[in-house]
Amino acid sequence: MTIYLGIAGTHSTGKTTFVQNVLQLAREHQLSAAVVSDTATRCRDAGFPILKDHTFESTLWIMTSVVKAELEAGLRAELVIVDRPVPDALGYLEAALAATGRHVTSEERAYLYGLAAHHVKRYGLLLKTTLDETIPLGPDRDPDLGFRRAADRHIEAALSEISTSWFDPNADTTQQRIRSLLTELGSSARG
Repeated sequence: MTIYLGIAGTHSTGKTTFVQNVLQLAREHQLSAAVVSDTATRCRDAGFPILKDHTFESTLWIMTSVVKAELEAGLRAELVIVDRPVPDALGYLEAALAATGRHVTSEERAYLYGLAAHHVKRYGLLLKTTLDETIPLGPDRDPDLGFRRAADRHIEAALSEISTSWFDPNADTTQQRIRSLLTELGSSARG
């Protein structure tokens, strides 16, 4: 059995630190774990526009690449931590469209949101960070604070639109939920 844990949020909001902490907890529970991350960089390297230049195509590329990476990671891990789960890309697309005054067609929008709404059900737990402007930007990150704020708002709006619930990764109740999930997963893995 594989559990998928997704953590969404704009860049430089503590996701990487959170992922490292969950990996440590997984090791303590003797669980195999894998991380899916850095999909936007691969998208850019493939020739697609990202950040303020996101398009329907780049968003779809990211979303389907995340799905593919999740499936591959699930072949070898009991816990798959997804740094930027499928719905995260919707927030970046919406922020890009708002920043540039562009639009996608209603069919394209329905396609992307439908894909996210169906796929999000695979996550055993979905988390979303909150932008904390005091956290320093990571290396090679886009420094546009206005865009980061917009991405943060639009990620949350996208999660609401696809009618899914999410949790604050820093809340004590979420930390307890994660520990319980890992304990349950460890128990079922050892049979």
